[in-house]
Amino acid sequence: MKPYYAFLLLCSLSFLGAAAQTGISVSPPRVYFETDAGQSSTERVVVTNVSVKHTLDLAASLGDWAYNKYGENMMYPADSLRTSCAGWVTLKKEDTYFSLKPGERKEIEVNITVPQTVKDSAHTAMLYVTQMNPVDDVDQKGANIKVSIRSGIKLFQKTRAAVKKKIEITNLHFNKNGKTLTVSFENTGAIWADGILYTDLVNTKTGKKTTVDHIVFYSMPGDQREMEVALPKELPAGTYTASVVIDYGNKDQLEIAELTFTHE
Repeated sequence: MKPYYAFLLLCSLSFLGAAAQTGISVSPPRVYFETDAGQSSTERVVVTNVSVKHTLDLAASLGDWAYNKYGENMMYPADSLRTSCAGWVTLKKEDTYFSLKPGERKEIEVNITVPQTVKDSAHTAMLYVTQMNPVDDVDQKGANIKVSIRSGIKLFQKTRAAVKKKIEITNLHFNKNGKTLTVSFENTGAIWADGILYTDLVNTKTGKKTTVDHIVFYSMPGDQREMEVALPKELPAGTYTASVVIDYGNKDQLEIAELTFTHE
C-alpha cells in the first residue's frame, strides 16, 4: 500500500520551517523605499535556505496586503488595492526563479519605479518567495506530509517629502461580559504609523494603580482599528479610571483617552 501524504502549505511574513528543519529565512521582513514620483530606487532582500538536507526551488512573485480592523494581515492579488505599488516593482529574471542548496543564500534586488503622477503618499505591496518543490516530512503524530513554504516581505513606498503622521482615538468603552477595554482609533495621517498602546487602571477608592501590558500596533493611512485590552485576572472588583495613551513616534503628540467603569 502506498503511503498517504497530506499536503501542507506554510505561510509567514519572515520565516517558516517544519519539523524536519525545512524552511526559508528572508531578511529584512520589511523593505522601505523613499522614492519620489518619476524616480527609481533599489533595495535588497536576502533569502536563505535553512533546510538541513533539502534543496529548494523558489519563485518570487508580487501581491497586495492590508490590515483589517483588528490589525491582522489580509492578502490580495497584485494591483487590486488602490494604494498598491506592486505594478511598480520589478525583479531581475534570475531572481524570479532560483534554487538554493541547504544553507545557501541569495540576494534579490528589488527595484521600484514610481510613476510621474501619484495620488497617495504611501503605497504597499508584498513580495512572496514560494517553494515550488514540496518535500516529504512527518508531522508530530507521525503522519507523512508534504511541506511547501511561502514567505512574504512587506514593501512600503513613500516620497522623500515630510508627510503628516497622525493617530486619533475615536472611542473607548468597557466590555463588562468580556472584561476588556476596546480602544478604537484611526490613522488620519498620510503615512504609516507604528506605535505602542499603554493602559493604566486607577482604583477610584484606594488610588492603587495597575499597569496593563503594553500593545504594539502597526497601521496604514485610513485604517480604522479596534484593539482589545484585557483586564488583569487578579484585578479586584471596584470602580476604575482607565487611562489609555497611544505613542506613535511623535514625541510632541500623544493620543490620550480616559474612561471610568465598574469592574465586578
